[in-house]
Amino acid sequence: QVQLVESGGGLVQAGGSLRLSCAASGSIASINAMGWYRQVPGKQRELVAVITSGGGTNLADSVKGRCTISRDNAKNTVYLQMNSLKPEDTADYFCYAVARPTGTTWNQAYWGQGTQVTVSS
Repeated sequence: QVQLVESGGGLVQAGGSLRLSCAASGSIASINAMGWYRQVPGKQRELVAVITSGGGTNLADSVKGRCTISRDNAKNTVYLQMNSLKPEDTADYFCYAVARPTGTTWNQAYWGQGTQVTVSS
């Protein structure tokens, strides 16, 4: 199985920065895409950013110009650098990965437990 562990959430003032990290561990043969979603209670989970194994990225319009996603393939870790944070960025942030477990021939989607980001005005 594959486990994802996030870190880096917290409370920050508007205009501040946070860096989220997510490390994948377990019986991993390969990892395809990794990324971040966020969710506010009562609303649907929404994509924030995704990065492929080759480094291609896609960011939600709401965070373009303020956030950067990157990954370290050697460490199976994905990062989300968030700058110029706004109160509307407040949410639970979930890491996800599309990975192929060792001994299998198919990819599966995995989710982290989530890390809370609160931006005060």
